[in-house]
Amino acid sequence: MKKLFIALLALTSVTTLFAQKKIADVAKLNTETFDFGKVKQNVPPTATFIVTNISSEPLIIEAANPTCGCTISDYTKSPIAPGKTGTIKATYNAANIGAIHKTLTVKFAGIDELKSINLAGEVLDSTAYNKWASENKISPKTKETSDKAKVEKTSVTETTVAKKSKK
Repeated sequence: MKKLFIALLALTSVTTLFAQKKIADVAKLNTETFDFGKVKQNVPPTATFIVTNISSEPLIIEAANPTCGCTISDYTKSPIAPGKTGTIKATYNAANIGAIHKTLTVKFAGIDELKSINLAGEVLDSTAYNKWASENKISPKTKETSDKAKVEKTSVTETTVAKKSKK
């Protein structure tokens, strides 16, 4: 009898462990990595990740935390209804020249698992950016031509470039 009780307890524990909700069961992101491409120094780009609730219950994004101080984030605070979408926006500072490899950690309510989303790209100084933009027939003030291809490639439906005036 004691062995039967222990076996049932073990079976119940294992079943409960595997019954935990996973992110893949409740949310779908349009992409896990957003590539900004070439970015002009001191012109902070913003990426928007689209989160779709694929569960039958409201989905709440509890946090979207950048792993460094060079990135700020914002996200949909209200519950996302089943079948509807919310957003996670990440703005990169773009003060330093070089490659962009940044991560945000996303936490959903009721899910123990964390989701990592990434930012990629390259920050160029004004001269290098303007030369690159000229060679690729892109206005130095906007990146619309190069971003359109990236948007289609990564299924990102919204990108913006926040303009910051030089001091």
